[in-house]
Amino acid sequence: MADADLPDDLLRGGEREQIEAFLHDQRVAIAALLDGMTEEQARRRLVPSLTTLLSVVKHAAYVERVWFDVALAGRSRAEVGIPETVDESFTLTDEDTVGSVARQYREAWASAVAIGAAHGLDDVAEHNRRGLLNLRWIYLHMVRELARHAGQGDILREQILAADGSGPPAAGTRPV
Repeated sequence: MADADLPDDLLRGGEREQIEAFLHDQRVAIAALLDGMTEEQARRRLVPSLTTLLSVVKHAAYVERVWFDVALAGRSRAEVGIPETVDESFTLTDEDTVGSVARQYREAWASAVAIGAAHGLDDVAEHNRRGLLNLRWIYLHMVRELARHAGQGDILREQILAADGSGPPAAGTRPV
């Protein structure tokens, strides 16, 4: 799916269409976190943890891969090229750039959409810690996970832009 707004019929559709529309919105929010940011801004640490704008988007690519490529499609983490632990998914390397991480996220997003489309909401996947879960649960978990990280990213982005004199968007200019 592209970043364009979803058609109204999806927003009034059935259960699957509704869940996928909410998930799409969160994916768009994650993808937008790096828009217009410099390499320095994207890597800037404002909290004691490894959380930066760049690491949030890198982690989002990781969770897309864990839930869809690994749990649902049955591929190994090594085969998918992701770390074994969640903590490692926030670790940035010299090769991680705004462009490369944004691309990794869009590729993980596209893969997740394709894998999800091939399954029904009641199809079951096995997660290494949580056991058997259906696609519905994975979709709802992803909405929650991505919404949380998009919110964290919004706050980091606003702080960075304010510190650099760009400031946050004017009140009333962001879509609700």
